[in-house]
Amino acid sequence: MPGPDVVDLGFAKVDVDREARQGLPEVVYGSGKTPAQVVAIVRTLLRHNDGPVLVTRVDGEAAASVLESVPDGSYDSEARLLVWRPAAPAGFGVVVAAAGTADLPVAREAAAVATAVGLGVTTVTDIGVAGLHRLLAERDRLRAADTVIVVAGMEGALASAIGGLVACPVVAVPTSTGYGAGLEGITALLAMHASCAAGITVVNIDSGFGAAMAAFRLARVVGRRTT
Repeated sequence: MPGPDVVDLGFAKVDVDREARQGLPEVVYGSGKTPAQVVAIVRTLLRHNDGPVLVTRVDGEAAASVLESVPDGSYDSEARLLVWRPAAPAGFGVVVAAAGTADLPVAREAAAVATAVGLGVTTVTDIGVAGLHRLLAERDRLRAADTVIVVAGMEGALASAIGGLVACPVVAVPTSTGYGAGLEGITALLAMHASCAAGITVVNIDSGFGAAMAAFRLARVVGRRTT
């Protein structure tokens, strides 16, 4: 039987203790869930937690249906993200760097999730390695960040280039952008794992959400050490 830290809705067991353990309520993956299921989970999270409630990967029609039943939320159509009670910025600066325009949907998800959980976000776009002068023009902004999230497809080289320019943590997001040998993001994923820039963190293909959560965890540790 579920304990007091879990609310059993029949179709889902909602982890209402996660905010106490990790500083953020459970985030709902919206794809594959019906609007009615999302509504029930969101209401449970709002009732049992105080922090931001997020639903990722939600299309516009489903989002509209959910917001009719659970008002006071907002929907970002580019990020496909529903948010209630977004956190105020807490001073931890994240730069989301997108290699190309085709990578923007993933970058937008990373930026929107990071913003919703209280990180200060700046987005830099179209600085891929095919035009290194564009990347070098952003050096100062990248070096001022507490964390850089690098979003890149093709051969994923932007993560290595930025990893060599900055001292802060780098979270790399391979995207499925690219031609045949890109293998829908696998080439970028393997290249980022094999990067010669030491210490890069690599998340799943197209997972802007995963990158934002990595930055959030880093921010939590920094906050704990400075208080």
